[in-house]
This record gives sequence, structure tokens and C-alpha cells, in this order.
Amino acid sequence: MAGIYTHLISGFLFPLHEHLKRHASVNVRKSMEQTQWFSPEKIVQLQTEKLRQLLIHINTHVPYYRTLFAELGFQPEEAGSLADLQYLPFLDKSIIRTHLEELKSDQARGLVRFNTGGSSGEPLVFFIGKERVSHDIAAKWRATRWWGVDIGDPEIVVWGSPIELGAQDTLRSWRDHLFRSRLLPAFEMSDQKLDDFLDTIRRFHPKMLFGYPSALSHIAKYADKSGIKMSNLGIQVAFVTSERLYDDQRRQISDTFGCPVANGYGGRDAGFIAHECPAGGMHITAEDIIVEIVDSNGHPLPYGESGEIVVTHLASRDFPFIRYRTGDIGILDDRTCDCGRGLPLLREIQGRSTDFVVAQNGTVMHGLALIYILRDMPEVKVFKIIQESLDFTRVQVVAETGLHPSQISRITESFQTRLGRDVKIKVEQVSEIPAEKSGKFRYVVSKVAGV
Repeated sequence: MAGIYTHLISGFLFPLHEHLKRHASVNVRKSMEQTQWFSPEKIVQLQTEKLRQLLIHINTHVPYYRTLFAELGFQPEEAGSLADLQYLPFLDKSIIRTHLEELKSDQARGLVRFNTGGSSGEPLVFFIGKERVSHDIAAKWRATRWWGVDIGDPEIVVWGSPIELGAQDTLRSWRDHLFRSRLLPAFEMSDQKLDDFLDTIRRFHPKMLFGYPSALSHIAKYADKSGIKMSNLGIQVAFVTSERLYDDQRRQISDTFGCPVANGYGGRDAGFIAHECPAGGMHITAEDIIVEIVDSNGHPLPYGESGEIVVTHLASRDFPFIRYRTGDIGILDDRTCDCGRGLPLLREIQGRSTDFVVAQNGTVMHGLALIYILRDMPEVKVFKIIQESLDFTRVQVVAETGLHPSQISRITESFQTRLGRDVKIKVEQVSEIPAEKSGKFRYVVSKVAGV
């Protein structure tokens, strides 16, 4: 049961915060909490109408799609089913790079630039408008409330994005303090840092945890090894996202912190795609997201078959994501969840795997500490980091053009700052980086024992 302070935050202060930022997240969330109980058939009708309106809008206001529809002879007014999406080509990172300006709506105002590496380590620049932000916030908020917690309940966030960490200015710090959200940087996992993390969690008494599954499970293992009891703090749920959640990680987090683990799937580019409910269903945010599963030739696959996850975001009029290839692998489920929600289900999500790396002095760090160095270099197209030993790390890079010696020096120096000044960093420029034998792409691989 939420306390008075949580009611004040979720019912007044956070809505005021969103209103001042000109976000419609409060009304969107309230609408979603009604539509989630629609029948699957009614949800498809809702999606179909939203899709038609989106296609009509971008045909008028987005130069890239206006040209594309004309070339294809595609009439968005005639779109009458979700299957009509299959008349349109896929959107991928290379298309976004090539047509970045043409993908902006001529009505868009206040677009925010984002930079993400995606699940393949391939950097991408794109833009998001207030409509899209509002819907993504609302979707996450709704999923949070499924677990009996709300904005304003004490929260520990174990995260590593410089977008968040770099935003810890005075205003952001005060906001987080007001909303009872504490951010712990996930990059460095030394014993001293882990001791500090556990001490902070114990003193803060959060109702929820949020972070990478690899980071939370690593903290949990350390707590067990150190004999520090964490299951008596009243934590109600641990939300994990950004990586594939493995069964052993789920067990470790749940056992150590004494709470269920709720898996989430999405990204800055594709949106808040799906989230797990207490009944175990991985519900797609169907009011905003259409998910297709396609084979290697781009042909749609039926329920139960594994293929690439392709996403259409229905609240992306300012910078459309239509049939966007995520590079992740998943399976759609045709069953109805026991919770009674009509939202469709993802049976399984495969793909993203972020490893830890170990610095020369023994400090364990999240792989993202190295990933962000390359991700924020626009000339780097694809990369893979292989930590061969404590003293040697290879960095494979596919670049649009050959890297300048100064850029190679920048990579080397940045890696040595994190791994150790005496570590040899070898930057290898290659034409392509193949996937693993399993078909998955691992963009950080550490061969150091004990990681």
C-alpha cells in the first residue's frame, strides 16, 4: 500500500513535473491502464487505427516517407490491417544515418537528439519528440504500477549511461531526492564500490531496484560472498532491462534481495517494447508498439518461431520508427496471460549480452564503461571489444572511413584510463565483424578468469 508521500509524488508533484515539461504522460498512462484490459481483438483494432493515422501523418509531414510512399504507390488512407505494414521496407540504422534530416517531421518542435549503440554495438543518432517521450514514460510507469510500486516509492537505480550520469546537476539531484530515487553508477564494480553500494541500499531501504541484470546479480553475488543479508529490507521488486536476463541471474537477484524480478525489454531507439507482469507474461506495449518477427530474408514468421524483432512505434510522428530492425531475436506467443490483460506477449527475447571486464588492478567494471567510448564516436560503425588478458585488449572497429591516428590514440588512451596505463590496447580496423556461432552478437568478450 502506497504511503502518503508516494501519493503526493505520483498524484501531484510528478504530474506537475510532466506538465511543466509539456509531456502528456499522465493522461497516456491513465488511458493505457484502461486499454490493457481490452480483448486481443479490440487491441488489434486500436493498433490498426493508430497505424493508419500515423501513416497518413508522415505521408504529409515527413519528407523521407512522402518520397517513399510515392515511389511505392502506397496509399496510407487505405491501410486497413496491420499486415499492410508488409508493403513497406524495413528501417535500419544505415537508412537513419543516410536520411537523418529527411526523417524529421516538418511539424516537429523541440526534438531531442539521442545517441545509442543498440544491441549490436553499432552507433546511431536519432531524434525523439515530446509525444514519443510521453508515451515511453507512461508505458514504463504503467508497468511499474503492475508490481504494487509507484513513482515516489524509494528506488535504487544501478545504471551506467552517461546520459543519466552526466545529468546529475543540481536540479536533477534535487528532483531525484524529491522523488526518492538514488542513482548508483554501474561502471566500476571494485570491492570498495560494492561495499558502498550495499551500505547505500541498506540505509536507503528501497521498495524497488532498477538496473542491468548483470550488475544487480553481480552486486547480489558479492553480498552473499560477504555474508551481508539483503533480503530483509522490504524490497518489493527488482526491475531489470537493457540486457538479456538469464535464469541464474533471476535466481541470484531474487534470492539475495528477497523479491521477484521483473524483466523489461526496449531501448532508446525502439521504445519501451515489453514488460513482465507478476503473472509472468512479457506484455508488449501494444498501444504504442507493433512487433513483427521476421526471418533472415525479412519474411514475417508465425507465433512460436524465432526471428528478428522488428518494431513500429505508433507514437513517433516527429521522427518515425516504422518497421525498425532491432537486431534482437525473439519469439511471439499466441497465448493469453493469466493476469487477464489482452496485451500480446513475447515468449522469449534473445540477443543482447554485456559482459564485465577487469582492470589491471583487479577492479571489475561493467562492459558499458568501454562501450560508450566507441559508441560516441560517429565515425565508428560497428565494434567488438575482446579482453584477452589483464594486460591485453583488442578492439575491432569497422569505420566509415579509415580512423585517423589521433582517433586511434583517443581510443587507446580512454581504454587505458579505465583498464590501466600499462595495458596494451590494439585497435584493429576490419571490414566486418561476424556474429558468434550461435548467431548472437557479443560486443564485449572478456577472457579473464573470474569475470
